[in-house]
Amino acid sequence: MPLLEVNNLDVCFGLRSGAVKALRDVSFTLERGERLGVVGESGAGKSVLGFSIINLLSRPGHISSGSVHFEGKDLASLAPGELRSIRGNRISMIFQDPMMTLNPVLTIGVQMIECLLAHRRMSKADAKRVALKKLQQVQIPSPEKRLDQYPHELSGGMRQRIVIAIGLLLDPDLIIADEPTTALDVTIQAEIMDLMLNLCEQNNVALILITHDLGVVSQVTQRMLVMYAGRIIEQGPTKEVINDAQHPYTQGLMNALPQMAIPGQKLNQIKGSMPPLQDIPKGCSFNPRCEYVMDICHQALPPFTRSGNCQVACHMMAESAQDKLQLKEV
Repeated sequence: MPLLEVNNLDVCFGLRSGAVKALRDVSFTLERGERLGVVGESGAGKSVLGFSIINLLSRPGHISSGSVHFEGKDLASLAPGELRSIRGNRISMIFQDPMMTLNPVLTIGVQMIECLLAHRRMSKADAKRVALKKLQQVQIPSPEKRLDQYPHELSGGMRQRIVIAIGLLLDPDLIIADEPTTALDVTIQAEIMDLMLNLCEQNNVALILITHDLGVVSQVTQRMLVMYAGRIIEQGPTKEVINDAQHPYTQGLMNALPQMAIPGQKLNQIKGSMPPLQDIPKGCSFNPRCEYVMDICHQALPPFTRSGNCQVACHMMAESAQDKLQLKEV
């Protein structure tokens, strides 16, 4: 049984103008200890997917259909009390901005100890020992001193390490990291990602890394999902997707990397922009921006087609697979 299994997940936001779908028919699995990357442009639905897994959507957002099974339990149908025993305990989430995560009027020690006491039966002294141990794990210098400090007294990199330590406090089975290094400079980003990778490997913790950085995904994850307009359009082993991208959108993301451009010339870019949720094109949502667009792309959603160990939602791939099948029959 997979640790996490998401099946045909749809997420809607009810607006005055009518309901719009932020996620459409999203399905994937995650094994214990596996590291999964979720990539795509802003507005692709990456963060909504992370919030949906732990049912942290606020109204008017809600899961309209599908299921999220964690160790066989459907998180979308659990009572609030049961969900709280899993959220933050068995599944932790690391958010983009540590200053939005940490309470500015409480010391680091108070926040970590409160988290432990909310989920574990232990004394404050034992909770403080666990907090110190986790701060040491994330390589915080002088951890005893940090427990008495407030978030504003720490640097950005230090705050992000604190947030990771809080995420690891209860020894979770799964960590969802939503662009955990966005606000940090490049050097600190590399340190934080190396730290997270080592901690996940040492503790056999599964990781869902939500990011727009394909370089980070290639170094940290084993499998990846590429999202566009709320739908998965390509998924498979990270190395296969990076080295031989099949979907035109994934190819566009790869070609837009700075190292893919000729020195002195403009960077490559995908023409156009992500469509708004209220105006998703009919058929393949990528068709207005695709250089290989065909008539069928305007009419029907592309089915998933297997290519090696990857799955690709593209009519061009489906037609190619059909042609190969007809040749075999002849």
